[in-house]
Amino acid sequence: MADYLVKSLIDNGMFRAYVVDATETVAEAQQRHDTWSSATAALGRTLIGTMLLSTSLLKGKETLTVKVNGHGPVGAIVADGNADGTVKGYLQYPHISLPLNEKHKIDVKKAVGVQGMMTVTKDQGLGQPYTGQVPLISGELGEDFTYYLAKSEQIPSAVGVSVFVQPNNTVKVAGGFMIQVMPGASDEAISRLENRIKEMPMVSELLLDGQKPEDILKLLFPDEQIKILQKMPVGFKCDCSKDRFAKSLAAIQPAAIKEMIDQDHGAEAVCHFCGTKYQFSEDDLRQILTEAQAK
Repeated sequence: MADYLVKSLIDNGMFRAYVVDATETVAEAQQRHDTWSSATAALGRTLIGTMLLSTSLLKGKETLTVKVNGHGPVGAIVADGNADGTVKGYLQYPHISLPLNEKHKIDVKKAVGVQGMMTVTKDQGLGQPYTGQVPLISGELGEDFTYYLAKSEQIPSAVGVSVFVQPNNTVKVAGGFMIQVMPGASDEAISRLENRIKEMPMVSELLLDGQKPEDILKLLFPDEQIKILQKMPVGFKCDCSKDRFAKSLAAIQPAAIKEMIDQDHGAEAVCHFCGTKYQFSEDDLRQILTEAQAK
């Protein structure tokens, strides 16, 4: 079944809750970047967190970029998200597979590292993007997204993100949740929720058991009134194109383009986000050079 995200309101506005099945999204990212297990979990969790952030914080054509760099073996991780629930992302070192941690789970903390920052840049189309930055406090990423929301957005929240990677590095399931505490929430309701989250299995385990986002919502809020506001399709989508790369080439020094024509007899551009390769022939480059010089 295609990936989707459920937005809901709990007990007339005590909480906002978002739950997503992002299995196909993370599977596509894994295939495009040929990530190994530790890298898959790190990139997948970042994509899911970015999807939860962007569908809750953005409107219309606004976009958001999450950069995670904990100086661990996978290097920097970058993910872009839109209000429509589409994401794209990549990491610096995809071929990372570390030994399991003491809980016999993928050691995401070790892969990501904790000596660094999470940076979130929101572009609301106003000319000057807004950037918030927090230190990584866990490297597991769910807690890091939670910390970002509390510190930079002043939204007390709980974020859970998880990816189940099979021995052959493919993705079996992936998903997550985000619960935002609204001003009307009572201390009693908050502590009830905290206890449930502590006792609840990881989202990937629930998805493996065949649970849907709506079922996970009921596990989080078994006695509360759940009002589903929206079910939206989500997925991995890149907006790169040959035309966009041509514009980037036009911005470099004419001498460099001339060198590509004379020495390399063409050029290849590769999209970081999706791995798509674009070929530029000598004629393509001559046309880009002519247009650049005309400007």
